[in-house]
Amino acid sequence: MRNMDESVRGEAAPPSAPGEDEHLALALANSALALPGGHTTDLLGTPARAERWLTLRGLAPEGAGLTEVCAVRLRSLREQIRSLLTSRVTGRPALPAAVTAVNDAMTRVPTAPLLVWDEKTGPYRAAPHPTTAIVEHALAVIAADAADLLTSPDAGRLTACASPPCNRFLLKHGRRQWCSTRCGDRARAARAYARRTATD
Repeated sequence: MRNMDESVRGEAAPPSAPGEDEHLALALANSALALPGGHTTDLLGTPARAERWLTLRGLAPEGAGLTEVCAVRLRSLREQIRSLLTSRVTGRPALPAAVTAVNDAMTRVPTAPLLVWDEKTGPYRAAPHPTTAIVEHALAVIAADAADLLTSPDAGRLTACASPPCNRFLLKHGRRQWCSTRCGDRARAARAYARRTATD
């Protein structure tokens, strides 16, 4: 399982959560990390970081030149997918806006060069701005993966990491409830501490 692409607050970044390698939507949902001590880190926090995240997953070429608008759109889809995953895990109804956002992302990719009419040169066909097309394609691929994940047999294995403050999702394998060994160790240590203090 590959490691996350960046270190987290000077610590080694946790490995990918179970299921991230198979589901881009799960990887996107887990790209904003809640850390012990009230710290957070966002793997999409800047255009450069968002571009790196996309490039490492084969969704953008190196040097694509993502802008802040592109990074904002990626972060926005992440929040909608997180909302849908939370709804699935907790058994609550999904927010209609989250469903709409995923459907919009899936259907927004242009399938052909569009008609453009220049006042001087007249009509011609052209693909949308290359960077925009890259982001549109990436959003569509991730949104389709989210829809597949939520409607597949894997959805029954979807859970949230059981080690606060971690906010990552994972696909359960057996009884494992943690996204990483580090989270599992932290949860076991917290339980042991609680048992010790209860007996004192």
